[in-house]
Amino acid sequence: MPTISRFFGIVIRMYHREHAPPHFHVIYQDQWAAVAIESLAIIEGRLSRRAAGLVLDWAELHRNELMENWRLAEAHKRLKPIRPLE
Repeated sequence: MPTISRFFGIVIRMYHREHAPPHFHVIYQDQWAAVAIESLAIIEGRLSRRAAGLVLDWAELHRNELMENWRLAEAHKRLKPIRPLE
């Protein structure tokens, strides 16, 4: 499970052999969620309001890179790291 970014204790991962819609996984403390890249909606799991806000701000800034990684994952290629939220 490749980690593509980390910031403020939040870990962002994307898996190979995933199902649609394009999404990424978030782990923060004891919380977990899957976030759709196109809509930036939490499609599974749950995050605190603060964590969700940080993740969605980051994802909005890096949506193109997230989609590029999704395509790489579909092709079973190495994923690229994405800059953390600063």
